[in-house]
Amino acid sequence: MSESVPRELFARCKAWPVVEALKVVERVRRRPPAKGYVLFETGYGPSGLPHIGTFGEVFRTTLVRRAFARLCDLPSELVAFSDDMDGLRKVPDNIPNREMVARHLGRPLTAIPDPFGTHESFGHHMNARLKAFLDDFGFSYTFLSATECYKSGRFDATLVKILENHEAIRQVVLPTLGPERRATYSPILPISPKTGRVLQVPILETRPGSGTVVFRDEDGSLTELPVTGGHCKMQWKCDWAMRWVALDVDYEMSGKDLIDSVKLAARICRILGGEPPEGFTYELFLDEEGQKISKSKGNGLTIEEWLRYGTRESLALFMYKEPKAAKRLYFDVIPRHVDEYQQLLEAFPTQDLEKKIANPVFHIHDGDPPVEHLPIGYGMLLNLAAALNAQSAELLWGYITRYAPGVTPQNHPSLARLVEHALAYCRDFVLPARRFRAPTPRERAALADLDARLAGLPGEASGEVIQDLLYEIGKGHGFENLRDWFKALYETLLGRSEGPRFGTFVALYGIAETRALIAAALARESEAA
Repeated sequence: MSESVPRELFARCKAWPVVEALKVVERVRRRPPAKGYVLFETGYGPSGLPHIGTFGEVFRTTLVRRAFARLCDLPSELVAFSDDMDGLRKVPDNIPNREMVARHLGRPLTAIPDPFGTHESFGHHMNARLKAFLDDFGFSYTFLSATECYKSGRFDATLVKILENHEAIRQVVLPTLGPERRATYSPILPISPKTGRVLQVPILETRPGSGTVVFRDEDGSLTELPVTGGHCKMQWKCDWAMRWVALDVDYEMSGKDLIDSVKLAARICRILGGEPPEGFTYELFLDEEGQKISKSKGNGLTIEEWLRYGTRESLALFMYKEPKAAKRLYFDVIPRHVDEYQQLLEAFPTQDLEKKIANPVFHIHDGDPPVEHLPIGYGMLLNLAAALNAQSAELLWGYITRYAPGVTPQNHPSLARLVEHALAYCRDFVLPARRFRAPTPRERAALADLDARLAGLPGEASGEVIQDLLYEIGKGHGFENLRDWFKALYETLLGRSEGPRFGTFVALYGIAETRALIAAALARESEAA
């Protein structure tokens, strides 16, 4: 059952979802929503495959919505809006049948054949991919398609307002454009009845009385179209403001790269008689090279890739932490977040209520985190798998059950899943990157001493006893900074620059097996001499 928290105590929490939710509480106090509920929105541009950034926006908005529910009795709804009527401007790099798609550039995404051959259009395929992962993660949301909203008439009243305020909106946007685009700009983009393409052409005449616009089609013919019923689409900055007004959106977050667009859309929203939603600006995710991740480039991680190597909860923690800080979103961040999540989860039951609601797992699990203890962490499993050159879970479990008697895949399913994740990560990233080096003369002497001292320990010696021994040997061999001693152990015995708490690793891996690693390292030094 979700943790019961007094509203006054929860409101004092400094966790960012609570801070954001309080903004929405104040908004509805000032301006009670006529629709009777609070609307949270996230937007998705389905021109490319959904990526983790898309998930992050929905997840983070969900955190704010959950916090709002603890602070206010008004019901709420989360809309996942797909701008699937947008004209495709570039063929994504990571899709099949790119040549076929290229023939449809400029057409709405829902009017382009599906390159994957599974849905009625490109847009429908991407929407299905979006909904599949939202459903898989158990999000509560309402999906809205731009195509359906435009064609059903849901946006018609607001589209007429845009037509009536066409020039005022143009004057807001024009100063932000270059000379070439300024010459043709209109917030209204007609869809050619002849080619089906979304056109960025000058609007020669607006006719609010008849609800139409006049423009020249691609063949030069003078054409008149209604702005309603899906015959026109709004340019995206105006489209954003239009949605805020038509749906009466109360909260929407967006990336740092859209700060200026948010300000511009807010001005348009007010011209249309609406109140811009409360918002939150998050930092962008970066790939391995420090570049912004992009749906069309396919750089960075997919959701499927993260979940191959790490847990869902570790992904949630990555999204929760420091949303205003730019973060690398690459494979090497996964192990740290798997272990950090587990540490936060295991600390939760011992914390007082105030610390519990500040713990990320409270928000990740909506106040009801599972009670779980794992005898071995992910980082330790990675090092065990690497030391064993493990290709099967059975091999790892042989060592795990020796270290933690009674622990089996059946009674520890979470650990069983972690073993599979660790095996995959080790096989794809750890083993190919291992680089063993020969020990220096001082390190060689310390390793020989460690080997002799381990030989005198009982086989069941605890990790703490072995760790104390490691400290003693490091100090005895002149390692003023013991980090240098442990780094030497990692680099000479495990082929990595970082590693686990080494005493625990020896207890898990085995004293005899560790001595074999030391022998191999000393032989490697001899070969190099």
